[in-house]
Amino acid sequence: MELLGRDPELERISTLLGNGRDGRGGSLLLLGDPGIGKTTLLKAATGGLTGRQLLEVDGFEAEITMPFAAVQRLIRPLRRHLDAVPDGHRQALLVAAGEVAGPAPDRFLVGLGVLGLLGAAGGSTPVVCSVDDAHLLDAESLDVLAFVGRRLAAEPVTLLLAARTTAAFPSRAAGIATVALTGLPQEAARRLLTRSLPGPIDPLVAARVVAATDGNPLALVDLAAELTIQQLTESSFGDEPLPIGRHLEQHYLRQVCQLGEEVRLWLLVAAADSTGNLDLITLASQELGLPADVAEAAEAAGLVELGRALRFRHPLVRSAAYNAAEGRQRRRAHRALSAVAEKLDLVERAAWHAAKATLGVDEDVAQRLELVADLAARRGGFASRARVLIEASALTLPGRRRSARLVGAAEAALTAGVGQLTKDLVDEIDEDSLEPVSRGRLVAVRAAHSLFVAAPALTHAAADMLAAAAFFHGEDPDLEQAALIRAWECALPAERLNTGLDWTDLGRRLAEGARVKQGDAATILRAVSALILEPYAAAVPPVRAALAAYDRMGAAEILQFGHSCVALATAVWDVDAIHRFLTRWAEAARDVGALQMLDNALWVLSLTEATGGTPYRAVQYMEQVRELRRAIGYDAEHVVNVAVLAWSAAARDQVLAMAEATYRMGFGGVQASALAVLARIDLAEGRDAEAYATLKPFIDDPFLHVTATTWPDFAEAAARTGHLAEARAVVAKLDERAEACRTPLALGLAARSRAVVEAAASGVDVERHFRAAVTVLDGCRARVEEGRAHLAYGEWLRRTRRRAAARPHLRRAAEIFGSAGADAFTGRAGRELRALGDTWEEATPARPAGLTSQELTAAELAAAGHTNAEIGAAMFLSVNTVDYHLRKVFQKLGVSSRRQLADRLRRGQA
Repeated sequence: MELLGRDPELERISTLLGNGRDGRGGSLLLLGDPGIGKTTLLKAATGGLTGRQLLEVDGFEAEITMPFAAVQRLIRPLRRHLDAVPDGHRQALLVAAGEVAGPAPDRFLVGLGVLGLLGAAGGSTPVVCSVDDAHLLDAESLDVLAFVGRRLAAEPVTLLLAARTTAAFPSRAAGIATVALTGLPQEAARRLLTRSLPGPIDPLVAARVVAATDGNPLALVDLAAELTIQQLTESSFGDEPLPIGRHLEQHYLRQVCQLGEEVRLWLLVAAADSTGNLDLITLASQELGLPADVAEAAEAAGLVELGRALRFRHPLVRSAAYNAAEGRQRRRAHRALSAVAEKLDLVERAAWHAAKATLGVDEDVAQRLELVADLAARRGGFASRARVLIEASALTLPGRRRSARLVGAAEAALTAGVGQLTKDLVDEIDEDSLEPVSRGRLVAVRAAHSLFVAAPALTHAAADMLAAAAFFHGEDPDLEQAALIRAWECALPAERLNTGLDWTDLGRRLAEGARVKQGDAATILRAVSALILEPYAAAVPPVRAALAAYDRMGAAEILQFGHSCVALATAVWDVDAIHRFLTRWAEAARDVGALQMLDNALWVLSLTEATGGTPYRAVQYMEQVRELRRAIGYDAEHVVNVAVLAWSAAARDQVLAMAEATYRMGFGGVQASALAVLARIDLAEGRDAEAYATLKPFIDDPFLHVTATTWPDFAEAAARTGHLAEARAVVAKLDERAEACRTPLALGLAARSRAVVEAAASGVDVERHFRAAVTVLDGCRARVEEGRAHLAYGEWLRRTRRRAAARPHLRRAAEIFGSAGADAFTGRAGRELRALGDTWEEATPARPAGLTSQELTAAELAAAGHTNAEIGAAMFLSVNTVDYHLRKVFQKLGVSSRRQLADRLRRGQA
């Protein structure tokens, strides 16, 4: 039968399906109220498809706490393509489905597996996925499908989702194109009404009915079925639209009540389960003594459809069937379903129905739910774990056990990234009722939540983690040491803004924590404690020992301790170690699909490149952060790293405003790093006084190992503004540190700083220090610092009238700055070269132009020797999409092989 009034929507879906057939994947979400026609539109759009594989999945309330339940049903017909999915992604799919044991996969790693599986299946036959009632999907499946929908590009795959309009759903499916379905246009609605009536109706009355129902198709059809033409004519609906949901449910309720007792009970069982599992419903009906033909009677009444699965005519029919029964009858139905599910070894479903059958508290059922929550966690279903533990707590007597279950729910909610639920749970817990370990876990969750949402409380997070460690002391050494390391990590973003924290006490507490158990955590704690309490030279050996421990760690340990390694490597000026550890941290996070942790690793990589590497690489990492944010559904267009932004032209006022805003939020470290980069830009552009004024407050109020990284710039600014005593004092401290840690960067910066200060003071041995600086920094990962050594040496040579000797250093500086993206320093080197009559532009390599951020990232990974599958895993894309991007890269750059690509990129990058 013709579908009325939905031509624009059908055309849009048809275009999407056509693109998918031609290898250009895409997704679409249909949102609308009950009865608005979402299901009908899906059926009309996908019915009669030829040459494509149609996968249909519905959301069920009974599965809403069963992690990856919908995903498991979706991919079941595609199992023959599993071998085409990368090993790590295939393992994640199987663990999520509960088929094999293994580390709990992140939901986004499962998403990558589903994306690859759909792409592989589409290679033989284009795939169309139709997901109805998506608002009833389990949280993990919805996250997976939303991820897939956002990443479809060059795959012969189309994803169609339909969901009821709710406040939360659009944000959970962010990034997917959405069509909001409203009532039918007046003429189409009138035609639908008259087509559904047995006879003619007055046009004016029809118009009033259409207005009263707001053009809701199901309301029009069911009103026509329920009321006679005379009743419709005599009804006074008023000027406001009918409350469609309530009116329809009352309509269905009347239909249910007109049925016999046995049919009503069968409908109650079907409504209580809601999965459509006919075997389960049939066995539960037999448990209740219902006759075998009762299901056909319900189908004959037009309320359900029987097939391989049961489907209600409309969700409101299910609601009516359930609400028509008394509480005692509902519990009886759930009890029967629980008993049968247990016999069928459906553990999660049995526990869920047992909970619904329980009146009041029941520790036995609560323990069953806790087991289900543990199973969910093993499959990576942390959102489901949180929901199940909340249900278990509701069946638990107030006290220690109930509060402990809520703590577990809060931890799971935070792991799943559900910040508001985490806060609500933490606020609900009676802290005094908890035993020490659970109390420590609660304090730790509260601190972690403040960091997660960037709440004002983050300035107290380090003190909170110390409090958590105190609760763990004598109870659980592993948790105690982890909390102490976390206290250190929480202290770093706030820097000087930390409250409730005495640094000497922190150092002593970390040293005490190192003694409770030997291992890598103890090694890290000793290093951090020494950095806080000991003279620098005495702290270097334990810091070196910690860095060696990081090098020995496997992926799991890197994920646990990766954040803390950056500060320790920074303390000894080891830029190679910083990059090595952060890269391993990012790779480990990618491998397990921990995209939020990967986001953190990429962000820190960008920050370290902005402050101690190359601006060009810093921007590349920020592009990867933006791409990652798009993949997980966040708005990536306004993602800004303030320190990276500081390198861009004409952004000073914006950077200052953003730095101040982050400072007010409690991120003192973000502000400090941004101002440090601005001071560096000021030095490049000759604003020495401004650089001195920016850095002086940090020198006067030092923060652990961080302030030392600004010493070279402060020494240069102080020397050039006549503050020679201050400059020499800082250089002396820099010399001491360089001698203690002996890393190339520290030695090179100390030599360069000594040369710059002595040159400003017309001192002796200036050239010896410059030569030492350029020699030690040659090939250093901190390319800008290497370029600055050549620049300062070349400037000094030119001012001492040694023009020929100056030229190669200035040209080398211009080359380094140009390829590194340090435009402010490039301009300065160019001015020096022009003063020599040189054409410095020829010394600056051109970077690849016209490549999108995705194309450039794919190109660099390909040039580094990665396969398309590895590139896809790194970029959260299918192999088909990677191949598509690389074809465009080859065309734009005029290359025909990966070797040529590597040569082309090498000429244009640092």
